[in-house]
Amino acid sequence: MAKYYDIDDIITDEEIVAVIFQKSASGVGIDPSSETDCVEVGSKVELPFWLAHELQQRQAVSLNIPTSFNQNTRLEIQADSACVDLRSRCPFFYEFGCKIAPLVGARNIGPLLLSAFKSRYKEVLTKAHTAAFTAASKNLTILTKEETNLYEAAQSSMAAFKKWRMGGPRFQKASILGRKRKSTE
Repeated sequence: MAKYYDIDDIITDEEIVAVIFQKSASGVGIDPSSETDCVEVGSKVELPFWLAHELQQRQAVSLNIPTSFNQNTRLEIQADSACVDLRSRCPFFYEFGCKIAPLVGARNIGPLLLSAFKSRYKEVLTKAHTAAFTAASKNLTILTKEETNLYEAAQSSMAAFKKWRMGGPRFQKASILGRKRKSTE
């Protein structure tokens, strides 16, 4: 399931998902405060995604749509996507959404991810190219991991462009060498 060396993928698989048991399971000890080590049919339990996915494949549980993809989130993104704090809901919002959507059978998660990414992508790039450092650090607190990577890549490319535009070290060396040659002739 997880890409073996991709730490972000491993962390994404640790996201908590609510499940409902379709079969009873004995000897699992999910709740340490429980007197028995048995989970009854219909019990609602929160599990890491990797375990919930495995149990769902064995038809032992059914997954619920996570709250980070519910109707409230959808409405907030439609209203003003740039101000929605997706990081607090799910740091790997897009990656996790892609993993959970086919498992819960929610056809509206894909369009939600696409519309959120499109609208927030423009904001991320605009802020990366124009924001001052203090405004930028405030903006980074609401970005998901993927958006933070985009932001940093945009800032890096902008800095490289500015350096290139100002002449950069390669032009300065060439112009110094050109002046020396002219003065020796």
